[in-house]
Amino acid sequence: MSRTPSVVLFDLDGTLIDTAPDFIRCLNALRQSRSLEALPPAFIRQSVSDGARAMIRIGFGLEQHEPGYTELRAEFLDLYEVGIAVETKLFDGMDAILLALEARQIPWGIVTNKPVRFAVPLIRALGLHQRCATLVCPDHVAQGKPHPEALFMACDEARAAAEKAIYVGDHQRDIEAGRNAGMTTIAVRYGYIERPEAVDLWQADLIADTVSDLAKLLQ
Repeated sequence: MSRTPSVVLFDLDGTLIDTAPDFIRCLNALRQSRSLEALPPAFIRQSVSDGARAMIRIGFGLEQHEPGYTELRAEFLDLYEVGIAVETKLFDGMDAILLALEARQIPWGIVTNKPVRFAVPLIRALGLHQRCATLVCPDHVAQGKPHPEALFMACDEARAAAEKAIYVGDHQRDIEAGRNAGMTTIAVRYGYIERPEAVDLWQADLIADTVSDLAKLLQ
Protein backbone atom coordinates (compact mmCIF):
# COMPACT_ATOMS: atom_id res chain seq x y z
CA MET A 1 0.00 0.00 0.00
CA SER A 2 1.28 3.43 -0.91
CA ARG A 3 -0.35 5.10 2.08
CA THR A 4 -1.25 4.16 5.62
CA PRO A 5 -4.94 3.20 5.79
CA SER A 6 -7.22 4.83 8.33
CA VAL A 7 -8.73 1.42 9.15
CA VAL A 8 -8.68 -2.09 7.67
CA LEU A 9 -12.10 -3.73 7.64
CA PHE A 10 -12.60 -7.44 7.07
CA ASP A 11 -15.53 -9.58 6.11
CA LEU A 12 -15.77 -12.42 8.64
CA ASP A 13 -16.57 -15.85 7.18
CA GLY A 14 -14.08 -16.86 4.49
CA THR A 15 -11.95 -13.75 4.89
CA LEU A 16 -10.83 -13.30 8.50
CA ILE A 17 -11.82 -16.64 9.97
CA ASP A 18 -12.40 -20.16 8.66
CA THR A 19 -15.91 -21.01 9.83
CA ALA A 20 -16.43 -23.73 7.21
CA PRO A 21 -15.57 -26.72 9.45
CA ASP A 22 -18.40 -25.91 11.86
CA PHE A 23 -20.87 -25.25 9.03
CA ILE A 24 -19.91 -28.59 7.49
CA ARG A 25 -20.20 -30.41 10.79
CA CYS A 26 -23.63 -28.94 11.59
CA LEU A 27 -25.11 -29.48 8.13
CA ASN A 28 -23.98 -33.10 7.97
CA ALA A 29 -25.27 -33.72 11.50
CA LEU A 30 -28.64 -32.38 10.38
CA ARG A 31 -28.60 -34.62 7.31
CA GLN A 32 -27.58 -37.67 9.30
CA SER A 33 -30.41 -37.04 11.78
CA ARG A 34 -32.69 -37.59 8.79
CA SER A 35 -30.84 -40.72 7.61
CA LEU A 36 -29.10 -38.90 4.78
CA GLU A 37 -25.44 -39.44 3.90
CA ALA A 38 -22.86 -36.78 4.74
CA LEU A 39 -22.00 -34.39 1.91
CA PRO A 40 -18.35 -33.88 0.87
CA PRO A 41 -16.77 -31.02 2.86
CA ALA A 42 -15.44 -29.31 -0.29
CA PHE A 43 -18.97 -29.18 -1.75
CA ILE A 44 -20.35 -27.48 1.37
CA ARG A 45 -17.35 -25.21 1.86
CA GLN A 46 -17.77 -23.24 -1.36
CA SER A 47 -21.22 -21.99 -0.23
CA VAL A 48 -20.46 -21.04 3.39
CA SER A 49 -20.31 -17.29 2.66
CA ASP A 50 -23.97 -17.40 1.63
CA GLY A 51 -24.99 -18.54 5.12
CA ALA A 52 -27.78 -20.76 6.43
CA ARG A 53 -29.98 -20.26 3.38
CA ALA A 54 -27.30 -21.83 1.18
CA MET A 55 -26.77 -24.64 3.68
CA ILE A 56 -30.42 -25.65 3.51
CA ARG A 57 -30.45 -25.33 -0.26
CA ILE A 58 -27.43 -27.56 -0.85
CA GLY A 59 -28.20 -29.88 2.05
CA PHE A 60 -31.87 -30.50 1.36
CA GLY A 61 -32.68 -28.89 -1.99
CA LEU A 62 -35.11 -26.44 -0.40
CA GLU A 63 -35.61 -22.74 -1.07
CA GLN A 64 -37.07 -20.18 1.35
CA HIS A 65 -40.64 -20.42 0.03
CA GLU A 66 -40.86 -24.22 0.18
CA PRO A 67 -42.47 -26.33 2.94
CA GLY A 68 -40.01 -27.51 5.58
CA TYR A 69 -37.41 -24.83 4.87
CA THR A 70 -38.13 -22.68 7.93
CA GLU A 71 -37.96 -25.59 10.36
CA LEU A 72 -34.73 -26.94 8.89
CA ARG A 73 -33.09 -23.53 8.91
CA ALA A 74 -34.05 -22.96 12.55
CA GLU A 75 -32.69 -26.38 13.54
CA PHE A 76 -29.46 -25.77 11.65
CA LEU A 77 -28.95 -22.38 13.31
CA ASP A 78 -29.62 -23.83 16.76
CA LEU A 79 -27.00 -26.53 16.14
CA TYR A 80 -24.55 -23.93 14.90
CA GLU A 81 -25.12 -21.61 17.86
CA VAL A 82 -24.36 -24.38 20.35
CA GLY A 83 -21.10 -25.31 18.61
CA ILE A 84 -20.12 -22.01 17.08
CA ALA A 85 -16.37 -22.30 17.65
CA VAL A 86 -15.68 -26.02 17.92
CA GLU A 87 -13.41 -26.06 14.85
CA THR A 88 -13.56 -22.44 13.69
CA LYS A 89 -10.33 -20.45 13.81
CA LEU A 90 -8.49 -17.56 12.21
CA PHE A 91 -7.06 -18.47 8.83
CA ASP A 92 -3.42 -19.49 9.16
CA GLY A 93 -1.30 -16.35 9.05
CA MET A 94 -4.18 -14.00 9.79
CA ASP A 95 -3.22 -13.36 13.41
CA ALA A 96 0.18 -12.14 12.20
CA ILE A 97 -1.61 -9.67 9.93
CA LEU A 98 -3.70 -8.37 12.83
CA LEU A 99 -0.66 -8.11 15.10
CA ALA A 100 1.20 -6.16 12.39
CA LEU A 101 -1.71 -3.73 12.02
CA GLU A 102 -1.90 -3.30 15.80
CA ALA A 103 1.87 -2.70 15.99
CA ARG A 104 1.46 0.09 13.43
CA GLN A 105 -1.54 1.45 15.41
CA ILE A 106 -3.85 0.91 12.46
CA PRO A 107 -7.32 -0.02 13.74
CA TRP A 108 -9.05 -3.02 12.21
CA GLY A 109 -12.65 -4.13 12.32
CA ILE A 110 -15.27 -6.51 11.01
CA VAL A 111 -18.22 -5.86 8.71
CA THR A 112 -20.21 -9.05 8.23
CA ASN A 113 -23.53 -10.48 7.12
CA LYS A 114 -23.42 -12.75 10.16
CA PRO A 115 -26.12 -11.73 12.67
CA VAL A 116 -25.16 -10.48 16.15
CA ARG A 117 -26.56 -13.72 17.62
CA PHE A 118 -23.62 -15.60 16.10
CA ALA A 119 -20.95 -12.98 15.42
CA VAL A 120 -20.55 -11.69 18.97
CA PRO A 121 -20.11 -15.07 20.72
CA LEU A 122 -17.84 -16.19 17.90
CA ILE A 123 -15.38 -13.32 18.10
CA ARG A 124 -15.44 -13.62 21.89
CA ALA A 125 -14.62 -17.32 21.65
CA LEU A 126 -11.68 -16.48 19.39
CA GLY A 127 -10.44 -13.70 21.67
CA LEU A 128 -10.97 -10.98 19.07
CA HIS A 129 -13.63 -8.88 20.80
CA GLN A 130 -11.15 -6.69 22.69
CA ARG A 131 -8.88 -6.28 19.69
CA CYS A 132 -11.23 -5.14 16.93
CA ALA A 133 -12.20 -1.48 16.75
CA THR A 134 -15.66 -2.21 15.37
CA LEU A 135 -18.05 -5.06 14.60
CA VAL A 136 -20.99 -4.25 12.33
CA CYS A 137 -23.62 -6.91 11.68
CA PRO A 138 -26.80 -6.79 9.57
CA ASP A 139 -28.79 -6.20 12.78
CA HIS A 140 -27.11 -2.81 13.11
CA VAL A 141 -28.10 -1.35 9.74
CA ALA A 142 -31.18 -0.80 7.62
CA GLN A 143 -29.50 -1.92 4.39
CA GLY A 144 -27.03 -4.78 4.01
CA LYS A 145 -24.11 -5.20 1.63
CA PRO A 146 -23.58 -4.22 -1.15
CA HIS A 147 -25.08 -1.01 0.27
CA PRO A 148 -22.24 0.90 2.00
CA GLU A 149 -24.17 1.75 5.18
CA ALA A 150 -22.42 -0.88 7.30
CA LEU A 151 -18.98 0.23 6.11
CA PHE A 152 -19.70 3.86 6.90
CA MET A 153 -20.92 2.84 10.36
CA ALA A 154 -17.74 0.85 10.95
CA CYS A 155 -15.61 3.85 9.98
CA ASP A 156 -17.58 6.09 12.33
CA GLU A 157 -17.06 3.64 15.20
CA ALA A 158 -13.35 3.34 14.42
CA ARG A 159 -13.06 7.13 13.98
CA ALA A 160 -11.59 6.54 10.55
CA ALA A 161 -12.01 8.26 7.19
CA ALA A 162 -13.88 6.00 4.75
CA GLU A 163 -11.94 7.30 1.75
CA LYS A 164 -8.70 6.12 3.38
CA ALA A 165 -10.10 2.75 4.52
CA ILE A 166 -9.54 -0.73 3.12
CA TYR A 167 -12.22 -3.42 2.92
CA VAL A 168 -11.22 -7.05 2.47
CA GLY A 169 -13.76 -9.67 1.39
CA ASP A 170 -14.35 -12.99 -0.34
CA HIS A 171 -17.68 -12.21 -2.02
CA GLN A 172 -18.67 -9.94 -4.87
CA ARG A 173 -21.07 -8.06 -2.59
CA ASP A 174 -18.11 -7.20 -0.29
CA ILE A 175 -16.20 -5.62 -3.14
CA GLU A 176 -19.28 -3.78 -4.39
CA ALA A 177 -19.95 -2.45 -0.88
CA GLY A 178 -16.37 -1.26 -0.53
CA ARG A 179 -16.45 0.45 -3.91
CA ASN A 180 -19.81 2.05 -3.06
CA ALA A 181 -18.20 3.44 0.11
CA GLY A 182 -15.24 4.84 -1.81
CA MET A 183 -12.78 2.49 -0.11
CA THR A 184 -9.82 0.56 -1.45
CA THR A 185 -11.01 -3.02 -1.92
CA ILE A 186 -9.10 -6.29 -1.68
CA ALA A 187 -10.74 -9.51 -2.89
CA VAL A 188 -9.38 -12.71 -1.37
CA ARG A 189 -9.45 -15.80 -3.52
CA TYR A 190 -8.73 -18.19 -0.62
CA GLY A 191 -12.26 -17.74 0.74
CA TYR A 192 -15.47 -19.65 0.10
CA ILE A 193 -15.78 -19.11 -3.63
CA GLU A 194 -17.50 -21.47 -6.03
CA ARG A 195 -15.68 -20.09 -9.08
CA PRO A 196 -12.30 -18.62 -8.04
CA GLU A 197 -11.68 -17.31 -11.55
CA ALA A 198 -14.76 -15.07 -11.19
CA VAL A 199 -12.90 -12.93 -8.64
CA ASP A 200 -11.08 -11.27 -11.55
CA LEU A 201 -14.41 -9.83 -12.70
CA TRP A 202 -15.37 -8.21 -9.38
CA GLN A 203 -13.42 -4.99 -10.09
CA ALA A 204 -11.55 -5.09 -6.81
CA ASP A 205 -8.57 -2.76 -6.54
CA LEU A 206 -6.36 -5.67 -5.49
CA ILE A 207 -6.61 -9.46 -5.30
CA ALA A 208 -4.95 -11.76 -2.75
CA ASP A 209 -4.76 -15.41 -3.70
CA THR A 210 -3.46 -16.40 -0.26
CA VAL A 211 -3.21 -15.00 3.26
CA SER A 212 0.49 -14.40 2.58
CA ASP A 213 -0.48 -12.29 -0.44
CA LEU A 214 -2.86 -10.31 1.75
CA ALA A 215 -0.12 -9.70 4.31
CA LYS A 216 2.16 -8.30 1.60
CA LEU A 217 -0.58 -6.01 0.28
CA LEU A 218 -1.26 -4.62 3.76
CA GLN A 219 2.41 -4.02 4.65
